[in-house]
Amino acid sequence: MRQADGPVLVGALSDDGLEVSVFGDVETFWRASGTLEATGRTLSVTPEDLVPPVPAGARVLCVGLNYRDHVSEGSFKDEALPEFPTLFARWPASLTTDGAEVPVPSDEDGLDWEGEVVAWVGSTLVDATPEEALAAVIGYSTFNDITSRRAQKRTSQWIIGKNGDRSGPLGPMVPAAEVGSLAEGLTVETRVNGEVVQHGSTAQMIYGVGETLAHISRTFTINPGDLLATGTPSGVGYARTPPWLLQPGDVVEVEVEGLGILTNRIVDNSHRLAAVSR
Repeated sequence: MRQADGPVLVGALSDDGLEVSVFGDVETFWRASGTLEATGRTLSVTPEDLVPPVPAGARVLCVGLNYRDHVSEGSFKDEALPEFPTLFARWPASLTTDGAEVPVPSDEDGLDWEGEVVAWVGSTLVDATPEEALAAVIGYSTFNDITSRRAQKRTSQWIIGKNGDRSGPLGPMVPAAEVGSLAEGLTVETRVNGEVVQHGSTAQMIYGVGETLAHISRTFTINPGDLLATGTPSGVGYARTPPWLLQPGDVVEVEVEGLGILTNRIVDNSHRLAAVSR
């Protein structure tokens, strides 16, 4: 949670509020490798208080085209699967939380949904093996990689289309020990105004979490607090006939088995302009 004129505090969420970790602020929490030891002090919170527990210098690493059925439905369907994962990046500033309103940028006809799972890295990785990399993952979260498709498709680099304001809703981190292996299959479901538009399983992923993190670690150091968004199953809006994009007033939900539900409302660009002017 973000305190007024204070640090971002990290703790365990419950019906009673946020039980603050002994490591307190988000930077100290991640220097302690994401250790969550409760103090017994609980603070009341509202949805407006919550922010993702992401350090300022974190990298949000994202895998594109990581489910075979998603590859076959989009503009890459006639291409062979690459030997290595397709990677792009988000900035932490694009992230938000459950309940946040997501604005449609002025150049877009709407926004596209991409329900997926994020893995949180809790220790430093350099030239790691897949086994070492997977062991460094301390938790997982529900994620919606909401995309500005027009911006994404204008160039071969996806970054601008993946970094719209508040376009990355991220759920609370669930400890990895409680989640188990993604390879065994967690159900990922996305709904728009209550209608199911995506329904897949993490067992369908092409590139595993450990494999992908190990691959990245051979080029640059992965630090505690970095995130890996693992890709989305089929059912995205732009690949439909006709295309279906999120419009102001739409409510999009992503539910991942064992990780919880993210619910976000789409708003028009005036909300973005109003936020900037405050």
